[in-house]
Amino acid sequence: MKKLNIYFTAGIPQLEDTAEIIQLIQNSGADMIEIGMPYSDPVADGPVIQKAHELALKNGMTIEHLFLQLKQIKNEIKIPLILMGYINPVLSFGFENFCKECSESSISGLIIPDLPSIEFEKNYQHILKKYNLNFTFLVTPETSEERILYLDSLSSGFLYAVSSSSTTGNDTTILRNEEYLSRLASLPLKNPVMIGFGIKSKEDFENVTEKADGGIIGTAFVNILLQNRDWKKNVIDFVHSIKE
Repeated sequence: MKKLNIYFTAGIPQLEDTAEIIQLIQNSGADMIEIGMPYSDPVADGPVIQKAHELALKNGMTIEHLFLQLKQIKNEIKIPLILMGYINPVLSFGFENFCKECSESSISGLIIPDLPSIEFEKNYQHILKKYNLNFTFLVTPETSEERILYLDSLSSGFLYAVSSSSTTGNDTTILRNEEYLSRLASLPLKNPVMIGFGIKSKEDFENVTEKADGGIIGTAFVNILLQNRDWKKNVIDFVHSIKE
């Protein structure tokens, strides 16, 4: 069974909607959830998720408040929760303190795209292990096979395969990059491969997961939260439409 990972930005549409969104995603059949920590300069994200970051910050979302929300529902969540964000806010919070809070909030892993692998190995890997947290690195079609294997060796949980030189939600995506998907499938990787960026429908999900272990949907889901007044019903219907 291919895994479905749903991403959304914490603190939208309203500040206190985060816990309910997590529960709706879980109850609709997703296999894991990526929770975006809003940041003022989300350079790897396209306009939809940038707008979500802006709204979340305007709503007053902080890392501290997110941990409070997560702790309130931690006993109700049975699927992996992953925090995704940028390194500066995490360092401002204090990296070990951040990992400790993750452990106490039932977070299973982190994705921090702008944390260099050398810094990770030298300064942070041992802290993640101390708090039993997975860490996922990203690869692109330009990543050499040698480096893919290296990043896979550092990763735990899964390896995140993204599109080439594009931001989230970009239509020029890996969905049509058969060579890239085949290359990943042929490598002796220790982690499952999850495909991200550009998946908008069940058809997209099935296409990418022919040669991968799962798919990550972010922009299409965040759009529902931003654009639909009846977002609760639409969230359920959307996840069902991918998984059914």
